Amino acid sequence: MTGTAVAVLCALAAAALIAVGSVAQQTSAAAVPDTDSFVGSLLRSPRWWAGILGDGGSYVLQVIALVFGSVLLVQPLLVASLLFALPLAAATTGRRVTRTTWLLAGALCAALAIFLLAGNPSEGTGDAAAAARWALPLGTVLAVTAAAVVVALLSPRRRALSFGIAAGVLYGVTSAFTKHVTDLAEHGIPQLLGSWQTWTLVAAGATAIYLQQRAFQAGSLTASLPALTVGEPLAAIVLGMTVLGEHLRTDGPGRILVSAAVVVMLVTTVALSRAQAADTPADAAATPAPAPPPETPRHR
Repeated sequence: MTGTAVAVLCALAAAALIAVGSVAQQTSAAAVPDTDSFVGSLLRSPRWWAGILGDGGSYVLQVIALVFGSVLLVQPLLVASLLFALPLAAATTGRRVTRTTWLLAGALCAALAIFLLAGNPSEGTGDAAAAARWALPLGTVLAVTAAAVVVALLSPRRRALSFGIAAGVLYGVTSAFTKHVTDLAEHGIPQLLGSWQTWTLVAAGATAIYLQQRAFQAGSLTASLPALTVGEPLAAIVLGMTVLGEHLRTDGPGRILVSAAVVVMLVTTVALSRAQAADTPADAAATPAPAPPPETPRHR
């Protein structure tokens, strides 16, 4: 089995675990009232811990995939987590998946195949150790993260979407740093622990997990999961191409196909996530409040 095949299989397995973890964490976070301690309530939830274990397994598989493949290869495959989430959501809610949803899933699979075949992503060759090389691209994606958090804090109606964008972008940052840190590990533990990228990876990952839970608490998967799923590969691809020296080996018609595939991936990702959310129980906030008891007639 070639290295590319190992990367693809590990990335797809990671996508399946992402789906499991997202469903478990969203149901746990959404059940925490605003009046309760958010972090404390999650830490006491066995279902939430099961979701975290799923995310942890997914991350291990992503690390393995990045050892054998580039960020540009691995990240688009993680979008397939929505395909695994569809039957999982149907099984947990007892509702069938519609024909439209399966058609969208097929379109996403086709877009993924076109991206991989036409784009033919390559490994990076540049020196990514210098902080100066990271400064502008990393500063840009972190500015997007900060702006999304500000919007989330100021606009309750956009909170789930905005926190989802922020978490997704930070997950993309962790993916790009994981690729570099994985390469550093080959030179020994001292160099690994002495690298600023290693600790930036830890900080970005921890912050992403927290923002993800806030997104899950603020609303249904309709608002949060598309942003999470799309934000991660976009941020990772930006860093992979600008910092890690990766590129798509395309020219002429190939560039048109790759661009069209990216557009289809974005559109179908959002549409699939909305279809998935339609198969989940409505949020508690959307449940009609019980009618007030009739007033007792007053005698004059």
